[in-house]
Amino acid sequence: MTAYVIVDIDVKDAEGYKEYVKAAPATVAQFGGRYIVRGGANETLEGEWQAKRLVILEFPSMERARAWLNSEEYAPARALRHKYARTNMVLVEGFTP
Repeated sequence: MTAYVIVDIDVKDAEGYKEYVKAAPATVAQFGGRYIVRGGANETLEGEWQAKRLVILEFPSMERARAWLNSEEYAPARALRHKYARTNMVLVEGFTP
């Protein structure tokens, strides 16, 4: 079943973060993922959440999303993200009616 990785990213070093932006996409694709949202404008409609930079990734399954996150291929990019930004990340299973 399709799964989504939803990430709220607070970039602390914009110049350094550009390295992550270059490194991550190939690893996402390698695990069958694709970007649905990648840092576009966002607006809080209800509640207190003030999202920074939102990213939504779609993967074929929760297993593939976890495999990507914990992969050797993504590890260097993940280290860059941790170095240049603070993130909140969730994995959610897609809906099938």
